Amino acid sequence: MSAPPRVLTVAGSDSGGGAGIQADLKTMLALGVHGMSVVTAVTAQNSLGVQGAWPLPVEAVRAQYRSVVDDIGVQAVKTGMLASPELVEAVAELIAGTDAPAVIDPVGVSKHGDSLLASSALDSVRTKLLPVATVATPNLDEVAQLTGVRVESEEQLRRAAAAVLAYGPRWVLIKGGHLPGDAVDLLTDGAEEHWLRAPRHDNRHTHGTGCTLASAIASGLAKGLPVPEAVAAAKEYVTGAIEAGFALGGGIGPVDHGWRFRADV
Repeated sequence: MSAPPRVLTVAGSDSGGGAGIQADLKTMLALGVHGMSVVTAVTAQNSLGVQGAWPLPVEAVRAQYRSVVDDIGVQAVKTGMLASPELVEAVAELIAGTDAPAVIDPVGVSKHGDSLLASSALDSVRTKLLPVATVATPNLDEVAQLTGVRVESEEQLRRAAAAVLAYGPRWVLIKGGHLPGDAVDLLTDGAEEHWLRAPRHDNRHTHGTGCTLASAIASGLAKGLPVPEAVAAAKEYVTGAIEAGFALGGGIGPVDHGWRFRADV
């Protein structure tokens, strides 16, 4: 039996299991690819927030990456929490030397508003990480953090996309989930546009949506889908996961990465 497509997540660990590499690996399993991980940071995290975060040394991150890529190989790479400028630059260099599409989720803050990226790392994200992205997937807070562009309406998504594309990613997916109304995202490479809409579900348990969406896109790319098809499939998957999100602990619960399995029961 041949191995399934392989996807590598380079991200932080969420001890509560809702986001980070835990969400990434669950998503990859649900979508039929083999997930592998490079842990960049360890967090103490639950449904209430992030109680602590400890970035790993650059040497440990680089060793994990080389160990996986040089032996097993990858068909796609996805990044999440990178924490420090040193980690951002090291990961950008590693991705630049890897012949595989890269989905860059420029994680700035957690679902609870806790900072996951040092302010000193923002310039490294702009100048080193975004230029190696096949697809960058910022939410509106991350767009504002990276570009200064603040989006308050659907019509302003184009301006946000142009501002991010100026840093060099091939495609950008501006996630408009923080806007009122339907959950609308804009995918563009500067020439063509794809507007992705989904109904907004009345469910506060949405921890891990960004990680899940980026991992689902990477899974589609690893299977050989073109970017627009990979993003559309990922949007459908994460919409179902949000609808099925469940309470856990005393705060915001996670999306349900296995919703399709349970839907078939």
